[in-house]
Amino acid sequence: MGRVGLFDLEKHFAFYGAYHSNPMNVFLHMIFVWPIVFSTLVFLYFTPPLFNLPKLGISPFGYNVDLVLNIGFFLGLVSAFFYIAFDKKAGSLAALLCFFCWVSSSYVAARLGFSLAWKVVLASQLICWTGQFIGHGVFEKRAPALLDNLFQAFLMAPFFVLLEALQMFCGYEPYPGFHATVQAKVDSEIKEWKAKNQKKSS
Repeated sequence: MGRVGLFDLEKHFAFYGAYHSNPMNVFLHMIFVWPIVFSTLVFLYFTPPLFNLPKLGISPFGYNVDLVLNIGFFLGLVSAFFYIAFDKKAGSLAALLCFFCWVSSSYVAARLGFSLAWKVVLASQLICWTGQFIGHGVFEKRAPALLDNLFQAFLMAPFFVLLEALQMFCGYEPYPGFHATVQAKVDSEIKEWKAKNQKKSS
């Protein structure tokens, strides 16, 4: 059964789906969204700990790495909370991916050092965002959601592409009838958007 308000998954996913209805655009987002999360966390590794929290030392592959409880950790924690609140099963998987990205990005950042890491991050961000803009401009032919809803674009996109992948490859849905209901809302949103564009052009 769906929820209402901030945690209304049907509403949020329908909004997202209306901007990502073309299969090629969806595929490009599946490829590029999580690498954006990962590379962002690589860069945020170099921000200071919040509230003077202690660092957590680990030694993967015999290399000492400090896990910093900084803004990257905080953003990952907030994202994980939202994902689990939206759907316990898929959200838990998304939260686990957030944790994996935080730990592995910390390892990569520590190995690279800031002088090389920011160059790698810049290159990966340019490639990933270019791929997504191509998806919208060439295939979707609609501006990305970030121009209308930054919350959707940055916080929710990683969860939504994961949910799309689970549905596509495993037939998963948060509850029976979810995808049929969302698809109806997506179709209605796209129809309304096309009608507005026709009025503007006439």
